[in-house]
Amino acid sequence: MNNLFTGKLTRLVAEDVEKMGEVIERWSRDSEFYQLFDSDPTLPRNAKRATERMREHAEKNRPGNFPFDVARLEDERIIGEGGLFDAFSSHRNAWLAIGIGERELWSKGYGTDAVNILLRFAFQELNLHRVNLNTFEYNARAIRAYEKIGFVHEGKMRGALRRDGRRWDMIFMGILRTEWEAKQNG
Repeated sequence: MNNLFTGKLTRLVAEDVEKMGEVIERWSRDSEFYQLFDSDPTLPRNAKRATERMREHAEKNRPGNFPFDVARLEDERIIGEGGLFDAFSSHRNAWLAIGIGERELWSKGYGTDAVNILLRFAFQELNLHRVNLNTFEYNARAIRAYEKIGFVHEGKMRGALRRDGRRWDMIFMGILRTEWEAKQNG
């Protein structure tokens, strides 16, 4: 039996609120990362305030939310964050979020590996039926990665975001447990 939280390149580890404040401050200096990761306005973050905010979120964390830090296997360095959210719906669905904050590791398979671990956790441990996500039309790299993993385009909110002086669609994608299992066995 494989370690549920370990992939080929990454490991999902418990969210470390104290450590992540400084990491988030560093990642926030790269505005492109936050524009790819979040639809909120891109702002520099302060380590102390980020830690306080994460503590507040952790204290209010609802059952069915599973936040993780993403560590690189090679050196156990935290390189991203992600998780499954609203996983205890009666419909056995969850929302997936993932972000690799270390720019030098983009397009090297770390995000794909972490998503695969999250899907294994979702389908094998939580016994979910489907996992949903949303991304942005301008994030072509993420869209290609999600398609490669097996996510299917399910819809979009036209013109939902305004960035760089133009309007962009928010893309919704999903994967069913049966589709994920077929990819694992194929």
